[in-house]
Amino acid sequence: MNTGTTFFFTLRYRDARRAYTWLSDAFGFGPGAIYPESGDRVDHAEMYVGSGGIMFGQSSGTQASGAAADAADRPGVYAVVDDIDAHYERAKAAGAEITRELRDTEYGSREYTALDFEGNPWSFGTYLPRRPAPSPDPRREVRR
Repeated sequence: MNTGTTFFFTLRYRDARRAYTWLSDAFGFGPGAIYPESGDRVDHAEMYVGSGGIMFGQSSGTQASGAAADAADRPGVYAVVDDIDAHYERAKAAGAEITRELRDTEYGSREYTALDFEGNPWSFGTYLPRRPAPSPDPRREVRR
């Protein structure tokens, strides 16, 4: 990992689009990116409050069983790394259970997810979320 590694808490919601609005209304989270910007499903969203941020998306809704299925919709950690391909190979060589193979995403990241030795999900990728520039209007509209 690079010396400037950044970690983000990650969540999954059955209705991620509703979560985007609710987190703003209830907890004061400010808007960030949301992909796709319209439609029912949200694959990836970012929101910020204070100096921190979260990332989330739609839950998988999987009916599968086992450690990977149990972890798919649990909160986890996302870490930004420089050389994702080498990181992925290192995790595989160490016996990490890969639950989402290394892939390129529509939001510009290359990433994968693996379980640690107790089944906690960890995602690693090249995508570094960026807080949007402050709006001159404090009543800015949250994209829905």
